[in-house]
Amino acid sequence: MSKVLPFAAFRPNKDVVSEVAALPYDVYKRAEAKAFVDEHPKSFLRIDRPETQFPETQDMYAQEVYDKANEMLNEDMTNGTYIHDEAPVYYIYELIMDGRSQTGIVAVVSVDDYIDGTIKKHENTLAAKEQDRINHIYNCNAQTGPIFLAYRDRDVINAIVSKVKQGEKTYGFTADDGVVHNVWLINDASDIEALKAEFEAENRIYIADGHHRAASAVKVGLKKREENPGYTGDEDFNFFLSVLFPESELEILPYNRVIKDLNGLEPDAFMSQLSQAFEIEEVSEQFQPVDKGTFGMFLKDKWYKLTINDDLRCDDPVAGLDVSLLQDYVLTPILGIEDPRTDKRIDFVGGIRGLGELERRCHTDMVLAFSMYPTSINELFEVADAGLLMPPKSTWFEPKLRSGIFIHKI
Repeated sequence: MSKVLPFAAFRPNKDVVSEVAALPYDVYKRAEAKAFVDEHPKSFLRIDRPETQFPETQDMYAQEVYDKANEMLNEDMTNGTYIHDEAPVYYIYELIMDGRSQTGIVAVVSVDDYIDGTIKKHENTLAAKEQDRINHIYNCNAQTGPIFLAYRDRDVINAIVSKVKQGEKTYGFTADDGVVHNVWLINDASDIEALKAEFEAENRIYIADGHHRAASAVKVGLKKREENPGYTGDEDFNFFLSVLFPESELEILPYNRVIKDLNGLEPDAFMSQLSQAFEIEEVSEQFQPVDKGTFGMFLKDKWYKLTINDDLRCDDPVAGLDVSLLQDYVLTPILGIEDPRTDKRIDFVGGIRGLGELERRCHTDMVLAFSMYPTSINELFEVADAGLLMPPKSTWFEPKLRSGIFIHKI
């Protein structure tokens, strides 16, 4: 049983929503964020990354930086940039990229469901990354970047979403990157009650993307419980902002790997060791795997197709993932990369950037690249259901949810 509830969002005035909506805070390096905000002064990124309002020498994690975020958010909420819905509702959020649509329900979900495992995780989080968002949420008294959640398809939910999408849009705009964003309100009382009941009947919801934002929101909620010992459980800080998508709407892109060196090996010696676990075939063009257990590799300006030996494949939810096979039979034993979360010799490239980006990196700061077959949504579900964790950087979801369209005050 899960609590997925309507809420009264703060959301942008229709006239400025396309200028306000921003990609997630963590897709930008500091200089990139500063440059973007300078060119787009209404973008919510200035609030998500408030250090953009200070000189480059400013400590981006200092208290005055988070105070600035709160100041700008409150200003936007009073100057007409944002409106506040009077009653709790659900929202439909559709994103269309390259002709493919995915439609989710914007709602708030329960801190307790996260704690008891109803909301299932598949990645570890890093305390240092959490702390920044904890400070941001706590000082702004608001959740501004929705968590990307997934659930198994339910016919009643699909039918309600389909019906509401036939009506008038609340928002409809195309972002600079070509992604279309459409929003509808679900404010019919019977639809709201039906959605509540459908989600209550679902005891498995999955974090697809946003593990750090989710963990941070939960920790702020727990902190506010400590500050309010008489809390009832109904206060807004007991819930966090999310967009929930049915599994049939989701597509995971590959999360590719680039490596700085061959761990002291000459290319021929590296290839010899690689051949003990893989069948290696040189190919004449860029290679994007289309089957599990196959990998593309770029080395010395040549592309190769790698196929894992049959006796190394397995049905274990984690060990059988392609990212695990690469880690267990290449990265650790041959290249000496024990912990890809912390090793500076490896970097990760989202599949949205294409295989040309792997070649570019190998011509600049790296020497070796692997193109991956994407993890499937069912594999993500299997890992989470087993209470296990995926290797880091196992999934890349596109398109990215925009921040600043829906704000949940706590």
